Amino acid sequence: MRLLIVEDEKRLALSLAKGLTAEGYAVDVVHDGREGLYRATEASYDLVILDIMLPGLNGYRVCAALRAAGHDVPILMLTAKDGEYDEAEGLDTGADDYLTKPFSYVVLVARIKALLRRRGQGAGASPVHLNGDLKIDTAAHRVFLAEEEITLTAKEFAVLEQLVLRAGEVVSKAQILEHVWDFAYDGDPNIVEVYISALRRKLRAGLIKTVRGAGYRLEAEQ
Repeated sequence: MRLLIVEDEKRLALSLAKGLTAEGYAVDVVHDGREGLYRATEASYDLVILDIMLPGLNGYRVCAALRAAGHDVPILMLTAKDGEYDEAEGLDTGADDYLTKPFSYVVLVARIKALLRRRGQGAGASPVHLNGDLKIDTAAHRVFLAEEEITLTAKEFAVLEQLVLRAGEVVSKAQILEHVWDFAYDGDPNIVEVYISALRRKLRAGLIKTVRGAGYRLEAEQ
């Protein structure tokens, strides 16, 4: 999943980005409201973490502009202290949730996962995906094959998650890069093939098919 952090406190923003990258997310960071609005409009994100007090445009205006343009990306707002954030105003502009600083990193991650589940699967739906004897728990980041737990790195899990969410469909290399690696990644796009090969070794060789010239497909199994 690809996240955008719009936060002008650079140390906090970079600390959050480092932690969330370790969780397996692709993370982009900007420090200005106008840049945040531009980036969220031009690129495809699964969630935006949006500070309220920003240079350029404040968080309320960024959120309202995104919703007015038809973007339904989940937005988690950050506020410096109680009272600065008017919950009614935040919800009116289209925010999905908010956290007051200082906040627990564990709570932040839990809120992010809840918003992503709600968006991707519908409120109340299970985060567990079953594909034959393959079971993927996207909330706990655990994978089981024929009841045996398979240990994956954060990036391996993130690549598998993109395939699982579109089981039976072709997922292009560009789509995987966009959602698993961050905006600044300018390395070899064949890195995707490296992770696909690793997944095939750890899972089952024929589970992930290469569709020549198009991408990869996780075979849908009953």
